[in-house]
Amino acid sequence: MTSTTPSRGRRRAPTKMERAAGKAAALQKPRVILALLLLLGLTSVMLLDGYLRSEIGNDARVRDGAAYDKVPQKILDGGPLLTFTGGTAKTQSVPKKTIVLTFDDGPTPTWTPQILKVLDDNDIEATFFMVGSMVSRYPGVVKDLVDQGNEVGIHTFTHVDLSYQGTGRLQRELKQTQLALAGAAGITTTLFRAPYSSEINAVDNYSWPVYREIGNLGYTSVFVDTDSDDWKKPGVSKIVQWATPKNNEGAVVLMHDAGGDRSETVKALDTYIKKMKAKGYSFTTVSGAMAKLNGAPNGAGRTGATGSGQAVEAGVGQTGAGAGAVASAGAGAGALGEQPGGAQSAPGSGSTNSSSSNSSNKVNVEQSGQQKATGSTLYEGKALIYAVAVAEWVLPLLSWLLLVVGISVMGRFGMMLILARCHYRQRNRKRGKGGKFSWGPTVTRPVTVIVPAYNEKECIANTLHSLAQSTHPIEIIVVDDGSTDGTKEIAESLGLPNVRVIRQENAGKPAALNNGVRNASYDIVVMMDGDTVFEPDAVHQLVQPFADPGIGAVAGNAKVGNRNTVIGAWQHIEYVMGFNLDRRMYDLLRCMPTIPGAIGAFRRDAVLEVGGMSEDTLAEDTDITIAMHRAGWRVVYQEHARAWTEAPSSLKQLWSQRYRWSYGTMQALWKHRKSLTDKGPSGRFGRIGMPLVVIFQIITPVLAPLIDVFTVYSMIFVDFWASLLAWLAVLVVQLVCAAYAFRLDREKYRYLAMLPLQQLAYRQMMYLVLIHSSVTALTGGRLRWQKLKRTGEVGTPAGVS
Repeated sequence: MTSTTPSRGRRRAPTKMERAAGKAAALQKPRVILALLLLLGLTSVMLLDGYLRSEIGNDARVRDGAAYDKVPQKILDGGPLLTFTGGTAKTQSVPKKTIVLTFDDGPTPTWTPQILKVLDDNDIEATFFMVGSMVSRYPGVVKDLVDQGNEVGIHTFTHVDLSYQGTGRLQRELKQTQLALAGAAGITTTLFRAPYSSEINAVDNYSWPVYREIGNLGYTSVFVDTDSDDWKKPGVSKIVQWATPKNNEGAVVLMHDAGGDRSETVKALDTYIKKMKAKGYSFTTVSGAMAKLNGAPNGAGRTGATGSGQAVEAGVGQTGAGAGAVASAGAGAGALGEQPGGAQSAPGSGSTNSSSSNSSNKVNVEQSGQQKATGSTLYEGKALIYAVAVAEWVLPLLSWLLLVVGISVMGRFGMMLILARCHYRQRNRKRGKGGKFSWGPTVTRPVTVIVPAYNEKECIANTLHSLAQSTHPIEIIVVDDGSTDGTKEIAESLGLPNVRVIRQENAGKPAALNNGVRNASYDIVVMMDGDTVFEPDAVHQLVQPFADPGIGAVAGNAKVGNRNTVIGAWQHIEYVMGFNLDRRMYDLLRCMPTIPGAIGAFRRDAVLEVGGMSEDTLAEDTDITIAMHRAGWRVVYQEHARAWTEAPSSLKQLWSQRYRWSYGTMQALWKHRKSLTDKGPSGRFGRIGMPLVVIFQIITPVLAPLIDVFTVYSMIFVDFWASLLAWLAVLVVQLVCAAYAFRLDREKYRYLAMLPLQQLAYRQMMYLVLIHSSVTALTGGRLRWQKLKRTGEVGTPAGVS
């Protein structure tokens, strides 16, 4: 038995329009991703900067007055240098007449260089315990410090009390600081000083496990013998007095190179060094002191907490979270006892420091707590420094942009309120100086209404029935732009008087409008969308401004008809507050940027004069409006001419419509960029209108997400209530503007209840649409998108599936 495979019909080749639409759709996904990546990058930069400034993850708790009965007494009575070897804790003291100068909390670009100069002038070195976040912000200062022969230690990354933190946070603090040092100066270090620590006898039951864990990771914890208390700003003499050890003892001396005004510290330092040298003291680093204690070539010092020549040891079981553990990658510590950074030698053993420009043995010993960073630690460190540099550059710029946006937003609100009020009083004047407002003699002659239609079977009947009720004599021309759903047949079957239906191949909305203009019988043409419904007197009100021979076009008042849904209500607020309040302002300034496609009227000769509706952009209504301005015609807003349009009913449709609008507006502004240099009345739009449109409709909305991002950031990481109050204050200003716009348009206030939700959801979508449009323009999508208008989608009125 044999069977035959039925033949398969040939697949229809896609048309040119379908291919263009496919290419355009394919181009959008990468641009959406790029727009989202830009927003993600902004958020990441803010989070990084907040972490560096301890706004994120900050724990300001400081433990005080805790018990210490679990700390070995020999440790409490020991010296300021604490190490662990094989689970055994060992403390050492600085040799007699030896000063180890240490500086905490830096670096800073203001005070650290001044301190380095004093040290260099006196030919001594010191040890700087650095906060990792500061290191990453000021890497150049760290490199200079190391190159000068000074030594660095870790003071955590965010200056947090580690006794409150778990093992994970502890290792992150160490790792991140090591990465910062590696990126800044190409080194890692074995030295550590805990924030808020002082003398070793202050170690308590909570901090002791931390020191044990850190010691088992290979670090030397450095405490203080003598505290200058320079942070209290007691004056130069007091700082010198408090920093001086008693009875010629050696000492680890604490000063600060950050944390406020350190001018007293800088002044006291030079005096202190000279005074101590005069007493026969020598200065060294932590590693230099330990080298003396361990019998290194540069001089043998005494060991032991009391200067008796022996070290104090206390056996400690390896029970800490870090005992025997592998240190975090940034610290570079391996098995228990291995020094961070991969070096096996202890401080003072003569390990080579490649970061210092001075290769003498003395410098090597005094920097022997440092090792050269290599491998992933070095590269990750450099990446951290670069990322922080970007954040340090971007955040101030964003702060200035935020200020500009804030001024722009509030300025726009102020301009809209003032000018809209003036516009309303002018156009609705019934008495007073000048008498009742009038455009001139009443316009009663017939006009042509052009209805471009593409697959409008759901809406075309309502549209034509509304026009049939017009109180003004009209001719109706329906231009069917290649509809495939029977739109033409529906229009013809209605049997309405004065209706002509013209059929054309699908060519887009501009071509349909131009076809209607060419076939118009009268000198005034009204243009509308195929889904729009006119009020009976809309045409009559719309054409009255043409009594003034200088007026070439009139914008009507478009209303959202399907406003009873959430999306519809959001758009209703936007139409009343944004579009119509804006048009009042622009009308008074004589620089109207857009005549809405839903309702607008033109002098037929003026349209032909500027070349008709252009196919160069996706916003043909903005394009021709600017062209009318440049031709010397005046464009006005007629608030009493109302039309009801069906707004997009889904987020997908809304995104598509607003993307076309915003991108088309950018195209139109770029096309007419030479209007900036036009002279005379025709250049008014370029001098006033274009800058306002660019500032208020492109730059401000593109940057407006900064307000929301900073607000959310501040609510989470800074001050929730203050940030919330600031956001509510802006919302109140917007509510006042919206309420006034609703009053002028005699709209019901109940829809304003949706305004807060609109600010939280709808506005964010509009931001993304505009950012998407901007990315498309900046990535060279202009020519590709010109092809999309011939797919028919450009001519599809809002709200039609």
